[in-house]
Amino acid sequence: MATQRPSNGRAGPPAGPRRMTVLQATFIGVGSMVGAGIFALLGSAGAVAGAAVWLSFLIAGLIAALQGYSFAKLGSTYPSGGGILTYLSKGFGEGHVTAIGAWLFYTAGSIVTAMVAASFGGYTSEAFAGDSPAWATVFSVLLVVVMTGLNAVGSQAVARVQSVIVKVVLAILSVFAVVTIANADWGLLSFSGYPGLQQIIASVALTFFAFLGFGVVTFTARDLPDPRRQLPRALYLAVGIATAIYVAVSLGVFGTLTAEQVVEYGETAIAEAAKPVLGDFGFTLIVVTAIFSTMGAVNAGLYPSIGMTQHLASIGLFPTVFSRSAGRVPVGLLVMAGLTIIQLFLLDLNAIASLGSAVALIVFSAVTIAHFRVRRETGANLPVLIVALATTVVTFVVFCTTTLVQQPRTAIALVLIIALAAVLDLAWTGVRARRQRASA
Repeated sequence: MATQRPSNGRAGPPAGPRRMTVLQATFIGVGSMVGAGIFALLGSAGAVAGAAVWLSFLIAGLIAALQGYSFAKLGSTYPSGGGILTYLSKGFGEGHVTAIGAWLFYTAGSIVTAMVAASFGGYTSEAFAGDSPAWATVFSVLLVVVMTGLNAVGSQAVARVQSVIVKVVLAILSVFAVVTIANADWGLLSFSGYPGLQQIIASVALTFFAFLGFGVVTFTARDLPDPRRQLPRALYLAVGIATAIYVAVSLGVFGTLTAEQVVEYGETAIAEAAKPVLGDFGFTLIVVTAIFSTMGAVNAGLYPSIGMTQHLASIGLFPTVFSRSAGRVPVGLLVMAGLTIIQLFLLDLNAIASLGSAVALIVFSAVTIAHFRVRRETGANLPVLIVALATTVVTFVVFCTTTLVQQPRTAIALVLIIALAAVLDLAWTGVRARRQRASA
């Protein structure tokens, strides 16, 4: 059933019980951010910024906070299960720009979720099945199925499970950070060994990848009792917690290992950094953390698909089937899960690992541009919005000139997914026009 919009033109949150707390909404964002990214990023960021990676995370966190300000103002004015895609429609109208952005966000979201699920499969297989590729795929698919079932049960179940997962991850990473920083060799973190500002800025484009999930918090508006007040709090808390964890973990790792060792160890750098103080137990503990964090990221990755597709179907930008359910499973969630599983079998996800970064930066920039058009309604500060847009665009340009240049498959995939989004929009627009003519 389509959600009616109030007469003032603002899309209010749908009726019904909303029992998600600010902390639970925060944990959905934190769980989406603190996924496989922190494990995969340290090596690649270290190759560019050396021991100054903690500074790159801090700058990336500030950029995310600027975007968070924009999202918070929009979310408190237009609380909706459609999240940031509602904000696009408010700024650009319910036309092609919003529709293409929506299809782009939805399809890219399934790819990113598949990437995280594949990471979960790899870690779980290594821990329990001797690093078997076949078992890794089985574990990945099983996780997607389980998390789809959890999301179908309802947002309260999602929030409770996500809270448990995030608390475990934050607890272990906090212990890791405290122990490693207390025993750090501060000579390894000396400013004299840092590269130039250009290299540090270049690494920000990589570390910003770890913050992309904060946009998921905007989709919790439909489940918050008072989204106008609570959504901004959840956004700021999520970005703040993630930034603190990233900075602390990177200080601990680069205060224990040399930058060359971090680059060499790659995804296992955190586990290797735990060994000098915690021994083999520390290595195992970090592997367990990786398993939990990827679980949380998949859960959070699937979560927006319900509110997003139902909202877009209600305003005519997505096919009406997305407003329905197959049994107890909303169609939008079912399609997202299906796309994710298919990609686990068909795509070389490592070859397009940075696709999510590119798409998110494009969508975030578009949302901020849309915000300029409704700024009088939201009451947002113009200079802050300008800085938010400028930093995001600069990050995207640096990302294109560094990461995408070195990953041609990702660049090709980005072009293809934008083209696919445009084709899907044009196809549905044609179908909708024919139906309207037939019913006239």
